[in-house]
Amino acid sequence: MSEKPAAGTEHSVGTSVEPVAPQAQASVFTGRNGPRPEDLSRCVHCGFCLNHCPTYLELGLETESPRGRIHLIGALSEGRIQPTSAVIGHLDLCLQCRACETACPSGVPYGRIMEDARAQIQSLPKGRPPAWRLRSFVLRALLPHPRRIRLLARLLRLYQRRLQGLLRRSRLLRLLPARLREMESLLPRLPDRFFEPAAVAIESAGPHVRTVALLTGCIMPYVYPQTHEATLRVLARNGCRVLAPPEQVCCGALLTHNGDREAARKLARRNIDVFLGLGVEAVLVNAAGCGATMKEYGELLHDDPQYADKAQQFSALVRDITEFIAELPWQEGLGPVPTRVTLQDSCHAAHAQGITAQPRAILQSIPELEFVEMEGSDRCCGSGGIYNVTQQEMSRRLLDSKMRDIKATASEVVASTNPGCMLQLEAGLRRAGMEGRAVHVVDLLDEAYTAGDRAKGESEKGG
Repeated sequence: MSEKPAAGTEHSVGTSVEPVAPQAQASVFTGRNGPRPEDLSRCVHCGFCLNHCPTYLELGLETESPRGRIHLIGALSEGRIQPTSAVIGHLDLCLQCRACETACPSGVPYGRIMEDARAQIQSLPKGRPPAWRLRSFVLRALLPHPRRIRLLARLLRLYQRRLQGLLRRSRLLRLLPARLREMESLLPRLPDRFFEPAAVAIESAGPHVRTVALLTGCIMPYVYPQTHEATLRVLARNGCRVLAPPEQVCCGALLTHNGDREAARKLARRNIDVFLGLGVEAVLVNAAGCGATMKEYGELLHDDPQYADKAQQFSALVRDITEFIAELPWQEGLGPVPTRVTLQDSCHAAHAQGITAQPRAILQSIPELEFVEMEGSDRCCGSGGIYNVTQQEMSRRLLDSKMRDIKATASEVVASTNPGCMLQLEAGLRRAGMEGRAVHVVDLLDEAYTAGDRAKGESEKGG
């Protein structure tokens, strides 16, 4: 399994993997949750995954495909190769978009395999890459601490209001390393007002039908508070009493994908205690990456004697917001939203949760909204949690490809169901000099309800 070097990759993705030892050594995967042999053995090497893997499509290298990575993980598990920087680099370039799971005829749980492998690498006493250690330190320092996240958001907002324009005009940013300049360019314009989780319920606008809870998350309140507010209005209009408990914490998705299982488990236990204590009939999520992780809390805590059953109970309550709305009679009261819209499927909605029809049904129900399918709408945009920070070159390549697909639709709006995708798409539109906006599907539904109320009010005045 060797191949020519790929020029310009950030971790030498084209370098040859370590040769297979003639005799197996002790496995380097000895921890609590190593990749399971039964998961690895389900891969029959048919190759159906290849044409659905973004990194394989970009590089054409077997080691950058799901099949190739499963081979490497199997070799690590059996002690035939060691976790060198080249081997770990191939695993790190994986987006964990799980498009391969949708394509796989054998039902290989690739997402679980990759998370298990990364968790083992994170637990290695020696050999863990410095970048992984730094990543873990930053995520642990921020995600379990809502006050720190809020402070960081305020500092970023202050920077944007007071310093960003000056620094960009003075070209001082050019003095920064390229990686930092790229990170700065990805920053969205933070709003003047953040979303505050409610200690009291948001009451239904009509007869009370259902009581639900909303995950506020660690990104959406500070970057897209208007989407949370739109979500609350849409749910209230559809007869839902909504709880958004301030005691909740980050879902742990980024920690899980990074292989930091213990930190993720702590957050999962906290959320389980908070949400199960509310007695709601559903826990709603408008960030697809968070929803996919929370639906898999049962897997994350499967060997925890105190939380295994509660985790399964909790996961059964979790619903994506479009999944939940699609079961309601949401079509009543919609007004016109005259615009051309395409949809970028969030990977963790389409591939991890199997949610594709529901957001389309919602968009297609809106009067005067012209919905246009995008080529490869379920192919990753390159966001991948923090992938656009850790693998900037590959992320840019995927985003450039996505912008070409969006441009071909001549759409004015790109809709998605995940804040990470929205951030990435906004950055792509700016970078490509394209007009348009990236929004959540629920934002457009809320706009349609507002238009319907306006039309109704004008009709009543005219009558």
